[in-house]
Amino acid sequence: MQQRIKNNKLIISVLILISSISIADKACAQIFGGEQNPLSVNWRQINTSGFKIIYPVELESEAQRMANNIRYIFPKVGRSLSVKKTTIPIIFQNQGVIANGFVQLGPKKSEFNTTPPQSFDSQDWLNNLAVHELRHMAQFDKLTSGRPYPFPEEVYFAWMGVSIPLWFFEGDAVSNETSLTHAGRGRQPSWIMPYRTALLQGKNLSYSKANFGSQKDVTPGYYQLGYLLASHIREASGKFVFDSVLTDIKNRPLRIYPFAGSLKKFSGKTGRAWYLHTAEKIKQDWEKQAALSPSKDYPVLNQEAKYATDYNLPVKISDGSILVLKQSKAAAAAFTLIDKDKREHRIQGIGQQEQPWFSYANNLVVWDEIRLDPRFQQRSYSVICSYNLLTKKVKKLSTRSRIFSPTLSADGSKLVAVQIDLSNKIQLIVMDAANGKIIRTYPNPEQLLLQTPAFNSTGDMITYVSVSEKGKALWTVDSNGKTEKLISETQQQLSRPVFIGRDIAFNAHYNGINNIYSIDVVSKKISALSASKYGAFNPSVINGTDSILFNNYNLYGYEVAQTKIEALKTGKDNFVFFGKAAEEQENTGNVFDHIPDSSFTSTPYRKLGNLINVHSIIPVIADEYKGGLQLRSNNLLNTFDAYAGVNYQRDLGRFEYNAGASFKSLYPIFNVSFTNRPRRTFYSTGMGTRQGDWRENYVKLQAIVPVNLSAQNHNYNFSVNAGTSYTQRYEAENLPANFVKSIRFPLETGFTFTHTTRTAERDIAPKWAQVLKFSYFSQPFDKQLSGDLFAAAGFLYFPGLAKNHSFLANFNFQEATGIRTYNNEINTVYGYNNIMAKSRLKNTLLFNYRFPLFYPDVEIGPLAYIRNVRGGVFCHYENLGTDSNLSQPKTYGFELHGNMNLLRYQPNVDLGTRFVFVNKEYHHNPIFELIVNYTF
Repeated sequence: MQQRIKNNKLIISVLILISSISIADKACAQIFGGEQNPLSVNWRQINTSGFKIIYPVELESEAQRMANNIRYIFPKVGRSLSVKKTTIPIIFQNQGVIANGFVQLGPKKSEFNTTPPQSFDSQDWLNNLAVHELRHMAQFDKLTSGRPYPFPEEVYFAWMGVSIPLWFFEGDAVSNETSLTHAGRGRQPSWIMPYRTALLQGKNLSYSKANFGSQKDVTPGYYQLGYLLASHIREASGKFVFDSVLTDIKNRPLRIYPFAGSLKKFSGKTGRAWYLHTAEKIKQDWEKQAALSPSKDYPVLNQEAKYATDYNLPVKISDGSILVLKQSKAAAAAFTLIDKDKREHRIQGIGQQEQPWFSYANNLVVWDEIRLDPRFQQRSYSVICSYNLLTKKVKKLSTRSRIFSPTLSADGSKLVAVQIDLSNKIQLIVMDAANGKIIRTYPNPEQLLLQTPAFNSTGDMITYVSVSEKGKALWTVDSNGKTEKLISETQQQLSRPVFIGRDIAFNAHYNGINNIYSIDVVSKKISALSASKYGAFNPSVINGTDSILFNNYNLYGYEVAQTKIEALKTGKDNFVFFGKAAEEQENTGNVFDHIPDSSFTSTPYRKLGNLINVHSIIPVIADEYKGGLQLRSNNLLNTFDAYAGVNYQRDLGRFEYNAGASFKSLYPIFNVSFTNRPRRTFYSTGMGTRQGDWRENYVKLQAIVPVNLSAQNHNYNFSVNAGTSYTQRYEAENLPANFVKSIRFPLETGFTFTHTTRTAERDIAPKWAQVLKFSYFSQPFDKQLSGDLFAAAGFLYFPGLAKNHSFLANFNFQEATGIRTYNNEINTVYGYNNIMAKSRLKNTLLFNYRFPLFYPDVEIGPLAYIRNVRGGVFCHYENLGTDSNLSQPKTYGFELHGNMNLLRYQPNVDLGTRFVFVNKEYHHNPIFELIVNYTF
């Protein structure tokens, strides 16, 4: 048997496990993407106390406010890590509607997406971001000593990734946001609810499963896990335990499992030992809470789930079916009808949302959906869509809008929603549900953050939630614009109010568990409507009855339940607050209570004057024969990247020099690169084979125009590229007289079209997808080196025989002449490089069928955590019509893959084997391949 190892190129920057650390619970750490804003954005800056705040001109007032807040609170944020000051640029992004924030190195910066979401904490959104992200800045400065010089940034970032688990970074930051304010996710029962549910139902999760997740079960994730561990460790070992741990890691960086070793040194336990200890303690605390909190069991109205599945926002429609927005590990989000026998009927898939949301009335469904700008994907929109259950037609009611949480009136004729402009000014609007025209706006003079409005039954009154630094409040506004505050500012997580007669139902956690409550708008008396053991959400009235539908949380997610509308006691608050010790250690109260009100000088931020930002020099290993160093520059707005490097080619014993840049401000992306490199070839002469060597200067210029479009659950991508190059050869040694010393401006052009449908976590590939790719290479300016090549490829993805199976048919064709006769620009059969070809490659037809086998969630000690195991079979043809036919594949076989985390580190490693059997006419032994890939 022959063996081949297939691996990714090893570049130290892709070892970064924490390259974006985000405040959003649902966000995963991911490689910094580098999206751009439109060139029209006018940037300004404020410099104060080591911070540079860069922001669009529309956010002038917000930038002034946050300049005061950030410089005032940072010493308190970093105090328990003994970090008093920092220097870091903070970029406010206002063009997008996806709420998030992150801190990174390489280059060192933080970004705040300033548009507030429709569901978050009970404090100001930018304050919420600041108190979390500034803690990440303090963590980074603690580990790097806050060094301002540029060169080690990516190396530091990579080292952090392989030294410190993500649960620490995020858990410590959540503990900090909770301790330094009266808000914070550590005070929210719904945030920790999945883990509480699992433990109380006897579901014991391994350390790796709780940290890295599962494609089968609901798991807490590294935010929640980290908060619990950080809180418990600080309670047991004191306020400055993580200061000691990070200092020890910084002073002794080159160790296996440095975090576990340092944590044990200063707290007595490793991370895993703390996890086991914490899980046992919090289970006991939650069992006591459950005993003190009376609860009810509610019949489940949906099919019994066998893996993580959410039936969000249930509502009874006119024919008696239940309409939900269903999403699971195995299926992407789609509107689904559940009939009286619990049979499900999928009716319409939808696109990405900031949070699950829709409204139903009179056979009409409306929802908000995120759409990205076709080119500048820092810019995104929240558009309103509708679906008519009778006509089955989808309509887009707004375009390039920033409108959220649409809710229909009872007759379906109009909808109320929240509109947010680029300066973060927020107002309620009323739209015509037939054409999307805005027919009324409600003023918001106090500039409160408004959330999730809803009409009463007659459409002449609206209820909504407001958010400010004081907390959340519940309001009504009538048709005359008169507002009334029904519930004053509170730290209760008030959300999604709906009218029930003259009362208003809403979600809160008065008894320490998220449940549904109602308030009498006249007497202001609050009563409970549900008594869920784990959490109840999203009430909707069943017309003509005295009952409501709602989401009842259980082991596998949000189920559909029903209960009568009857008042219950709100109950005593039995919430288990794990952050109490850390809060007492910090002893700050709300750090935003006494902020100075200074004015800062604002100046233009010159985009052209800030193109160069050298931040790192990194080692690069291209392959087993070539490696070296590379100097990197990325500007803060992601519009200009540059590099320069040197590699040593071990097989030739010579150095290679390279440099390049990418300019991304315009609609096309322009790339230019230069390489000075040694080359070697072997050629035949009358005296046998000889070796020839030379050096060459190679310059390449390329322009790319990427276009990305989306609609509901469909995504469309177009890419057009054109490039040319110039090669000048010199220092030729032992080469023939006809050796070509220059290659002048060959043209390389291409076009790619991709259509995909939205996928679920378990999907190996989209159920339906098409990819068309065309390439053309020619030599129009160099007649002595004439020749061209045309290549085309088509990929067709189809659903397999069972859920999450995938079938791919890939046809490839190329026609080459002249100097390109033996170039290969198409996909080849598996094992191609190990099999002697019978003729020049002209076409291939590749059939691949891949399928999941099982989801073990097995932790093999500290060695590996295996998340899934997948299989596949393939049948590949080459040169159909000449060398073979459909009854004679060139290669065929099977493969086996497993997705896992190794040594308790964050990268998802795909480890696989492939057995390739070769058509007998090639007289070749079977080929065995080992496949290793990794993602973050």
